Amino acid sequence: MGAIVTFFKKAWEVCKLVPPLPVTVLAVIPFALLGSYRPWGETPWQFNPSLGQWIVILLVAYTVIDTLRGMVDDIRHGHVGVDILAVVAILSTLAVQEYWASWAIVLMIFSGEAIEEYAQAKAKSSLTELMKAAPVTAHVTRLPGVGADAARAGGSARSAGDGGDFRPVAASGTGDGTGAGTGAQAGRAAGEGDLHFETVPVGQVKLGDVLVVLPGETVPVDGELLSVSATLDLSNINGEPLPREVYAGARVMSGAINGSTTLTMRATELARDSQYQRILELVSSAQNSRATVVRTADLLAVPFTVVSFLIAGCAWIISGDPVRFAQVLVIATPCPLLIAAPVAYIAGTGRLARSGILIKTQEVLEYLGRVSHVFFDKTGTLTVKKPQVVRLERVDGETYDDDHILTMAGVVETYSVHILAQGIAKAGAEALDRLNAKYAAGQRLCPEADQPGHGTDRPVVRGVTEDSGNGVAAEVNGHRVRVGRFAYVTEGEAAMAGRAAADVFPHALAADEMSTFVSIDGRLAARIVLKDVPRANAKATLARLRELGVGHLSMLTGDKAASAQVIAGEVGIDDVRAELFPEDKLTAVRNATVEQAPRQPWWDKIVQKLAGESLSRPITMMVGDGVNDAPVLAAADIGMAITDGTSTAASESAQVVIMNDDIGAVPRAIGIARRTKRVMLQAVCVGLGLSIVAMVCAAFNLIPTVAGAFLQEAIDVVSILWALTALFDRD
Repeated sequence: MGAIVTFFKKAWEVCKLVPPLPVTVLAVIPFALLGSYRPWGETPWQFNPSLGQWIVILLVAYTVIDTLRGMVDDIRHGHVGVDILAVVAILSTLAVQEYWASWAIVLMIFSGEAIEEYAQAKAKSSLTELMKAAPVTAHVTRLPGVGADAARAGGSARSAGDGGDFRPVAASGTGDGTGAGTGAQAGRAAGEGDLHFETVPVGQVKLGDVLVVLPGETVPVDGELLSVSATLDLSNINGEPLPREVYAGARVMSGAINGSTTLTMRATELARDSQYQRILELVSSAQNSRATVVRTADLLAVPFTVVSFLIAGCAWIISGDPVRFAQVLVIATPCPLLIAAPVAYIAGTGRLARSGILIKTQEVLEYLGRVSHVFFDKTGTLTVKKPQVVRLERVDGETYDDDHILTMAGVVETYSVHILAQGIAKAGAEALDRLNAKYAAGQRLCPEADQPGHGTDRPVVRGVTEDSGNGVAAEVNGHRVRVGRFAYVTEGEAAMAGRAAADVFPHALAADEMSTFVSIDGRLAARIVLKDVPRANAKATLARLRELGVGHLSMLTGDKAASAQVIAGEVGIDDVRAELFPEDKLTAVRNATVEQAPRQPWWDKIVQKLAGESLSRPITMMVGDGVNDAPVLAAADIGMAITDGTSTAASESAQVVIMNDDIGAVPRAIGIARRTKRVMLQAVCVGLGLSIVAMVCAAFNLIPTVAGAFLQEAIDVVSILWALTALFDRD
């Protein structure tokens, strides 16, 4: 019973999409019952349809007018209008008084529209899910003196700049007066008790507004977290499967779904400039674009129409029976070209989105399948985004062990924006976990085992300052800690006066290593050595690209040649171009297209004449992540930005944006693009092949007119369903 109800619900949804369809279906009843009824009797004219036949004639008239109007609209939008086949076919069946065939064609036309709507919706399913998830409202707090209104009022203690009662809180704070208490109060004031907010359309959110996001709601705009912590589901943004824990002061992106507790945040972007809106712009752009091969398929529908008329005309002339003309045309269908081709490409675009890969136009999907040369940036692309700590070298006589030094350096570096900061912060967090585990096991042998803050989840941090280009300093559990350049951390230390780093640490760094220094309470404690580490799947990614037939893989980097060669050897790249300025990278990418240009085949010249684009020229792709990659990403045929979902200059310049920070998505994108094109060509060839065979059979009177109308619809269904298989993961 449930299956029957489901069937009728879906049928009703289809009928709402194409209202003439149920009218046509129901018209068969009076047509059948009144097929020979003529209340006006016989007439002297040969053309004297019955009442039931007049119903079909009216349906045909409506269908012809509607089809012609659609053709005009298509032409206005730059698409080829070849529905003339359907118009001539339906009129020819009326001319030979094949009324059942006329009704069947009307039914097929409207059911074809329904199938097309279904196929398009199915193909866009992954994209429309992203669109539907867009936030539409926001909860703006209305506590006195808080948010954007306070900033405009010129308040000092409660301005948007310092947040008043909603000051950002460092993730490392505890509850002992370092600021964590303020964050907790913010959460209670606007999140857990009397919520004091007003729900407004997301477009009305102003910069500096303090927002409340309830459990399970979508973050409406980009902002800064004010609550102590929050758990966010970023799957809509970057496909990340597990929720992410973030802390006070962290960036909160629109489109993220809040976890089980209320959070408060300050808006740092308007809705139109927020991350999720940028994603929606990419999705909308991809939906509304058309690939070269799809435009070519549109144009090929014209010669197919001409061939159909030639077969129909020859059948009529040779047989002398005008019914043969109608029999051929009712089977002729350009739908494999007009519907199956774009459906396959929309399906491929949706599949990319489901994999965390967004493209700006379907043209990019066509290019992806033809990539012949991939250029990779090194740092942050082939390697992890942050250099990793590989060892710590202590100064002779240092009493703190490695984990204590790393912990203090790591917590200080969480406040820095330096390129090395994240790697040190990560190593510090791991060291802190080890210390806490030892403390929980009862170890009290360290120098400060009984000091305030020891054994807690996070050290107590105060007075953070950063000297740009030199280092960062703070008080950690009562100790003065500096992390940065040698001169910066040893400033004021008499024992280090006049000495260089090489004097204290004689062991030379390798070509791919870099270092920073740590001092504790005004005394040099250690050197932290870091290096670029290849992504775990970088080597497998490049191997997969070679399996896909990508003939040229190159590394472009501004780093020194020795460092670049080390990474290249680890990931398996032979073509290394190091010590390049941005303009040198541009030149390398541009020259690649010229150097690899093959001789253009005759068929490609025809396609280029039709669609204005060669399908055989080499395609270059640049893969990068940094701001300095943006010009090269824009210059390459395809610029692919690897991001973690945040908006960067690279992702704005790129045509493809990988949202989940996974280099493995590069060959996956190429594989999806190639399979999409393969499925599209299969759907088109099978559909057109079946149609031509059926037309020839009809020309020899092997397929009756009514049967031909239903056969035509079956061919359409086969080709469209085949095109939809581009949605499936079969690579």
